Amino acid sequence: VAILVAHEFEDIEVLYPLLRLSEEGAGIILATLHTGFHPRPAFPEKPVTGRFGTVIPPIVLREGKRFTHLTIDRLNVDEIDCVIIPGGFAPDRLRIDQTTLNIVKGAYNRGKVVAAICHGPQVLISAGIIKGKKATGYTAVKDDLVNAGARFLDVPVIRDGNIITSRVPDDLPQFCQEIIKALEES
Repeated sequence: VAILVAHEFEDIEVLYPLLRLSEEGAGIILATLHTGFHPRPAFPEKPVTGRFGTVIPPIVLREGKRFTHLTIDRLNVDEIDCVIIPGGFAPDRLRIDQTTLNIVKGAYNRGKVVAAICHGPQVLISAGIIKGKKATGYTAVKDDLVNAGARFLDVPVIRDGNIITSRVPDDLPQFCQEIIKALEES
């Protein structure tokens, strides 16, 4: 399971799936995009940081036990079963990164699970995979989803084919449960 992360991600939308899915035995890859709206030219090795200060890779978890860390450009879509796109402000950067879009579209086209929560569905829009699908997300992306040809539903989680979408952090239990179910079926 690859979780795509860029600066200003929604902290809990990375940490909860990381812990919940690793608890189920999934190998987690935290795939980071280091450029974007909050790069640190004077400190280029600064870790990707969430809106509330969580750093990736997380300093409170040991790499190799619950996760591995790669940059997005080193991620191989053929070696993953699922892509998760957390929300926050990170999707604004992820959606304009062509490598990220290629990974998301490649995973979708190969029938792999593609999951997005909160503002994460913006990446699905930019990857061109949401048209004709039922989807949900944070209220602020409703118009974007509708304009991209999705059918927006205000519910905790929606699975349409191999795409799973969810609204907000309070929906994380249902979001992760649907991801687990989809992975068990694949």
